[in-house]
Amino acid sequence: MATTLPKTDIVLVGVGWTGGIIAAELTKKGYQVVGLERGKTRSMNDYLMVHDELRYANRNEMMQDLSKETWTVRHDPSKRALPYRNHGSFLIGDGLGGSGEHWNGLTYRFMPYDFEIRTKTIERYGEDKIPADMPIQDWGITYDEMVPYFEKFEEMIGLSGEENPHPDAPKVKYPTAPLKETPAMKMFREAATNLGYHPYTAPAATLSETYTNKDEITRGACQYCGFCERFGCEYGAKASPIVTVLPVAEKTGKFEVRTESSVRRIIHENGKATGVLYIDTNTGEEFIQPATVVAVTSYILNNVRLLLLSNLGKPYNYETGEGIIGKNYAYQMTSASSTGFFEDKEFNSFIGTGALAGVLDDFNGDHFDHSDLDFIHGGNIALGHYGRRPIANNSTPKGTATWGKEFKDASIYWANKYMSVGSQGSVMPNKNNFLSLDPQYTDQYGDPLLSITFNYKENEINQQKYIREITTNILKEMGATEVTTPGDQGDWDTTKYQTTHNTGGAIMGADPKTSALNSYLQMWDCENVFIPGANAFPHNSGMNPTGTVGALAYRAAEGIEKYLTNGGGSLV
Repeated sequence: MATTLPKTDIVLVGVGWTGGIIAAELTKKGYQVVGLERGKTRSMNDYLMVHDELRYANRNEMMQDLSKETWTVRHDPSKRALPYRNHGSFLIGDGLGGSGEHWNGLTYRFMPYDFEIRTKTIERYGEDKIPADMPIQDWGITYDEMVPYFEKFEEMIGLSGEENPHPDAPKVKYPTAPLKETPAMKMFREAATNLGYHPYTAPAATLSETYTNKDEITRGACQYCGFCERFGCEYGAKASPIVTVLPVAEKTGKFEVRTESSVRRIIHENGKATGVLYIDTNTGEEFIQPATVVAVTSYILNNVRLLLLSNLGKPYNYETGEGIIGKNYAYQMTSASSTGFFEDKEFNSFIGTGALAGVLDDFNGDHFDHSDLDFIHGGNIALGHYGRRPIANNSTPKGTATWGKEFKDASIYWANKYMSVGSQGSVMPNKNNFLSLDPQYTDQYGDPLLSITFNYKENEINQQKYIREITTNILKEMGATEVTTPGDQGDWDTTKYQTTHNTGGAIMGADPKTSALNSYLQMWDCENVFIPGANAFPHNSGMNPTGTVGALAYRAAEGIEKYLTNGGGSLV
């Protein structure tokens, strides 16, 4: 029998970016917060001198243990879903700070078009532009309403950036200067400008200079060591929960973190949650943590699974289109990348940081006319100087042997002579892309695994064909000796890393008939449950999601405070 613990004001299910932001904001207001994190504790000391590519980048030291809990995957509902046994397509963090510890740090605001995508698409192109199987919808909040929350997140992390020069892009003033521009990035800027585009240096959560935020958290500048993605930052230059928001919450004395605590259910009745049921993974003991507010702040896939396991909200049915939980799952497209090989250049590619890039948004969102195109939205285009590590740095021109002496010689020769120009393409929702509970496979506790039904559709495939021509032309303008591309996008390949930009499944909107959450990330069906995170996105944009996730977390924190102050009730 589970032991019932003393009640708290707010319980967090997961302690990463969203949980950390809510903890910092609400403890400063005097509320008691308990954070339940199923992974182990972490501190900056864990990151000292761990530039071990094999351990962290290849063997995924910081990621979820798939032998205990994973997902099942399939391309469409007619197929049987099978377990995701090895880390491939995406990498979900485990432990205090979650995926916010091993991320790269690219931090964009989604565009005004994103938040009102259905309305703006119909206004410009008519309703026939939207395919019948694409349930896109507005978010229930506008970009202008989101700006204060974007600014809070950017100020807290000290975002380093350069103003986007595209005439349709909102003007953003960043807290710190942009990162250093490398020779390859200068070549990209010149080539893109020559082609009539609007390049700029990407906004980065890795600091360009020493910075102190309003919470008096001081962090030093990036050292450009190249160990960002899949690694914790030993300098604290890369913003992460354990060096920004969690120390603020801990300092108040009103925040308790319980690591190695796996939440199995949200307990609820009559439209309100009473708390959560969790298990101590060391002892196997079960506990009930009562709370006035439950904030579901884990990773998107785990958030949606917990709702389904807890019978919170109506599960989505792809055949009828009814139901909400699991609906509008989306991912990201990366197949528009082109690689240029330069006989007469060397780029010192081992130097860099996870968010060091030259980018442009001329083909993102609705910044370009789609009237005669067979897709909507688009993607950003970037040349990244992220720091190439030796094991993974093996690109060679097409026609090179893939093993043996020829491959080794070519790998060494081209190691610092190539650059890639890629795209993070948007993914629109499709009625046959969704999340559900698997009917067969279970986790270590006997609970059903989450099943991911997803494949790329015509909209995304056509989008990436279009953008691939642009990335190729930029490299040619840069003077590449040879340019290669990966070819057309095929089925979603779970074995190859693409991005950890999973979105949807518990989406926000203005109508409880088509969304799980209102604009404060409050559940329509359970008024004291708040679920910030990328699960709230009704579609995925053509850029990294964390900036928008952070902004939504601040919006949710404001909503929770209003809820507690008002004594309950719907905020919308």
